[in-house]
Formats: sequence, C-alpha cells, structure tokens
Amino acid sequence: MIEALLGQIRNTALIVGTIAFIGLLLQKKKSSEVISGTMKTIIGFMIFSIGSSSLGAIVNNFTKLFNTGFSIAGVTTQVEVATALALDTYGTVVALVLVLGFIVNLLVAKFTPFKAIFLTGQHFLYFACVLALVLVAGGLNEFVVVIVGGILLGLAGAILPTLCQPFMNKLTGSDDIAMGHFNCIGYAFSGYVGKFVGKISNVKENDSENIKLPGFLSLFRDFIFSVAVFMVVLFYVAVIACVVNGHMDVVKELAKNDIWFIYPLLQGLQFAAGMSVLIYGVRQFIAEITAAFVAISEKYIPNSKPAVDCPAVFPYAPVSVVLGFVGSFVGGLFGMALMIIFKSPVIMIPAAGICFFSGGTSGVFGSVYGGYKGALLGSFLVGIGLVCLPLILYPAFAQLGIATASFPNVDYNIVGSILHWIIQLIKGVF
Repeated sequence: MIEALLGQIRNTALIVGTIAFIGLLLQKKKSSEVISGTMKTIIGFMIFSIGSSSLGAIVNNFTKLFNTGFSIAGVTTQVEVATALALDTYGTVVALVLVLGFIVNLLVAKFTPFKAIFLTGQHFLYFACVLALVLVAGGLNEFVVVIVGGILLGLAGAILPTLCQPFMNKLTGSDDIAMGHFNCIGYAFSGYVGKFVGKISNVKENDSENIKLPGFLSLFRDFIFSVAVFMVVLFYVAVIACVVNGHMDVVKELAKNDIWFIYPLLQGLQFAAGMSVLIYGVRQFIAEITAAFVAISEKYIPNSKPAVDCPAVFPYAPVSVVLGFVGSFVGGLFGMALMIIFKSPVIMIPAAGICFFSGGTSGVFGSVYGGYKGALLGSFLVGIGLVCLPLILYPAFAQLGIATASFPNVDYNIVGSILHWIIQLIKGVF
C-alpha cells in the first residue's frame, strides 16, 4: 500500500494533469476542451520525462566510463541511489513526510506571501528522504519525524523557489512559473554571482546566447548541433581513457551491439536527440499548466504559481546549459581534488547527471545578468558545492546505512545541515 501510494505521489505527470483538469473545470471550459487540455498537459509532461530519462541514462553511461577510465573511486553524488537506500528501510516514514509536506505547501501558498506550489514530485520525495534521515539520525521518534519533516518540507516547497523568482522573471519575461527543483539556493547564488560578474564586466545582455561565430564555426549557433558535438567529444575522451588503461570490457559492456569505437558517436547524437524531445515536451506542458493555473490561483490560492522542474528553463538559454554543465563538472572535479589534497576520510565523486541538470540550470541563472562569464563562474562554484556540501551530513547518513551514495543538491545539504545542528544543540542542552 505504501509503495503504491509513493508511486502515485511520485507520478508528476498525473499531478500536473490533475491540476490542469481542475483549472479547466474552474474556467468552465467545454468538456472537449477539458479533456484535450488535460491530455495535452499529461502527454507534454510524459514527452518531457522521456527526454529527461534518456539524458539521464546517457549521462550515467558517461559517468561509468569516465570514472573507470580515470580510476576514480569514492561515494557517488547520485540522489536516486541514495533515495533507494533510504526507502528500503524508512519507506513508510518518508511517504508520510511526503504527503504532509504537500498539504503544508498548499497551506503556506494560500496563507503566506510564498506562492510557489511545488509540482516536481520526485524532488519532493528526495527532500522528504533527507529530512526524514536527518531527524531519524537525531534520535527522534517516528511521529515527531513525520510532523517536523512534513512541515519543513512544505515550507521548503513554497519558500525556496521564491529565492529564484527574480531571475526566473527576468529569464522568462513573466511571473507565471517558479523553479521546482531543490537546488534553489544554488541557483539563486549562481544568479547573484552572474549579477556581480555582469556589473564588473558591463554585460548588457545574455551574451552567452549571442556569441558571434565566424564561417564554419557558425554551425555551433545551432544548439542541438553544438550539444551533439560536445557530448561526442566527452564520450570519446572517456572511452579512449578506458581503452588506454585496459578497461575495454567496460566499453564493450556498455556498447552492447554497437561497434565500440562508433558507440561514443551514437551516444552523443542520442543525447542531442533526447534534448530535442525534452525541449518539445517542456514547451507543451508549460503552456497548458500555466493556463490552467490561472483559475486555481484566482479561486483558491490567489497569485500562486506552479514550481516546475529545472529543464523547463533550458529553452530560454540553451547555450548556457552546456556552459553550466562544463563549469559544474570542472567545479566538481576541483572539489574532489580538494578532498584528496586535504585527506578527507571520504571522497565525493561528481556525477555527470547532477552536473548536467543542476549545473546546467546554474549556468542559465548565472547567464541572466552575467552572460557566458556568469554562466561558467556561477556553475563552477555550485559544482564545488555539489560535491563538498554532502560531506557535512555524510557521517549522520552513514550511521543509518546510507554510505555508498549521497544527496548532492545544495538545498538538501544546507537545510539538512542546519536541522542536524539544531537537533544536536537541543540534545546537548537537555
């Protein structure tokens, strides 16, 4: 029962479809328009999810090749792995935190100035895991864990997206959507880094999207082409490193029926294809859900706005996404190097998937006022945070058996660390 409930709550396509359905009913649309609008919203999100899943799978392949080829070992900053480990033992508590968190999010949006309604179900689940684990590690009983965790989760879902709203408004040209991805502190930080860079560099527009390229290089103005070339190069670097260092078996395992030296080319092109699918899906479901939200906002929660997943901003600054991925991945490697230099007892490995989605979005936010310089610097600094911040909570999670993966995003670790510190302080007093 719990597993079934968790599965439905995680089904964001169903959530956004239900909201679109309610919104269209409240607008007293014709039955045909209600059915059409609801179906288009769900289908648009499913297309978006297909693209996102395709990208995630390819990036995971790259991570395995890169880590194997360059002999990198340690704890992966992969939120899906850490979540699976958490649900194995604390699934019931996490599910209850999740349900209460969504209810609190709606109440906060209705009765406070924080109007974001968090629609990215899987990220609500990830944060529910973090909060539950921190509270359990603090020795609190399950009832307290559910109540405190649910309240904090609901507050985070409504409040944290507000940090990003000034940059979202500038980027999209409206105040219709919010950022529904729990790296909001990181994105806002990247945005302010970009603002500082833009001020000292006198950036007057998003120059990362308006780079002038001569002759043959003008092909790279096509976003999908440039993404394909970039990913092909990355894959060849990782594959060649595997071959040179005697790990041909790993390459052949991933390549399966493909010729191993053509495999990197196909992966890069498939990545670009996945990006095309993702962008198409984003445009469809965002258009439908924002239209449906108008009625809900007017009737029940005035001025509320849907907080949607981070790839929703990719079409607004696609070049900055690639710059952010590069900057974040380099920042993650730099952070890992710092751990090695300072002899950290555990080494966190930057996961390419996190660097693409969280780092790419950081690049978008950094570019709003800072152009390509803001995109690169903002994402680089966030990339360091993605691998270094999990070190704070690692001892607490490790004692609960979550030792082979971590929750990398900035919000999880900053909010979780503050909560952990407060619990330890209270225990010390009493």
